[in-house]
Amino acid sequence: MTSQARAVTLERFRWIGGHADVWPIFRDPEALAVVVRGLAGPFRDDGVTAVCGVESRGFLLGAAVAVELGVGFVAVRKGEGIFPGDKVTRRSDPDYRGTRQELRLQRAAVGPEDRVLLVDDWIETGSQASAVRSMVEECGGQWAGCSVVVDQADPARRADLGVRSIVTAAELPAWKGTS
Repeated sequence: MTSQARAVTLERFRWIGGHADVWPIFRDPEALAVVVRGLAGPFRDDGVTAVCGVESRGFLLGAAVAVELGVGFVAVRKGEGIFPGDKVTRRSDPDYRGTRQELRLQRAAVGPEDRVLLVDDWIETGSQASAVRSMVEECGGQWAGCSVVVDQADPARRADLGVRSIVTAAELPAWKGTS
């Protein structure tokens, strides 16, 4: 990933009440463009034909990366919101909060000719990414990997999912318990 994307991410990242906040990146169009290029970069020459994003920040980042790569976007919905057509569904393993998400992807959105990249803001357990990969593969698609702003996954999970990141969680400023 580019050093410029790394610098922008670290400059705009903050902690609020103990929660990581990457939203300031979205408020600045130049920062967002740099981060999107950073997310797309490692996969630019990898034959990606579609980008997936999990609701909600994954929708924003994934769609922007899809435009950057000149490919289409495939939405992955959580829960029971309106999502027409035949769907592939997976229940993720527990995430960092112990929550299991029901994820849905429109079956017709991914086919055997597709090489799919997942884009999101953060990966920790990899449970959602693993569920998305399983759905992509059920639809006949090929998994290209996962591009994230912040990587907090363990090395085995990172390798298994093909994770590339702009920064790792260890590079973020420490939460001081005051903001």
